[in-house]
Amino acid sequence: MRLVIARCSVDYVGRLTAHLPSAPRLILVKSDGSVSIHADDRAYKPLNWMSPPCTLKEGDGVWTVINKGGEKLIITIEEVLHDTSHELGIDPGLVKDGVEAHLQELLADRLDALGAGWTLIRREYPTPIGPVDILCRDADGTTVAVEIKRRGEIDGVEQLTRYLELLNRDTLIAPVKGVFAAQEIKPQARVLAVDRGITCVTLDYNALRGTEDDKLKLF
Repeated sequence: MRLVIARCSVDYVGRLTAHLPSAPRLILVKSDGSVSIHADDRAYKPLNWMSPPCTLKEGDGVWTVINKGGEKLIITIEEVLHDTSHELGIDPGLVKDGVEAHLQELLADRLDALGAGWTLIRREYPTPIGPVDILCRDADGTTVAVEIKRRGEIDGVEQLTRYLELLNRDTLIAPVKGVFAAQEIKPQARVLAVDRGITCVTLDYNALRGTEDDKLKLF
């Protein structure tokens, strides 16, 4: 990971245009190729970013980040205040709480809840950025990556999107579809998932445990 603190302006050129005027900002360049621009507020949310796969070209005072769709993030650097790189290695991934871990175990054993004829490939399917909760195949033989959360928010959709980008590069399993499954899915997360072609599934924990009718709501 590379951390650069610089006085810079940022322009996004793609489906729309956006401009960040000159100010001191943190530029984060990750090993997966992603580039994000941060201010000293907004918690973890970047001001602007480019998701992988993308390429970074460093010129004389200008960085240009281009993704596969031809969209550009142009960073005009006026002054570099700090520039350092750190090798973080492979992250072991988020350790799920008891409910999420149990949901994963239950759903892996009862994939028919997602559809008739679904079969399990593997739980905790490894990728360079962490394990996919469940990798399976639907009745048509299409590979499906399932991300499970207790509460489904935008971060979970982004996480599944990154997994799908990597998995769809593997010719042995591509194409890979996505299912975002949670006990509760926030409206904003649902909108983002649908926009990205990801199916949302509301999980009933008690139903999966067999204490209520075995039904799931699919959107």
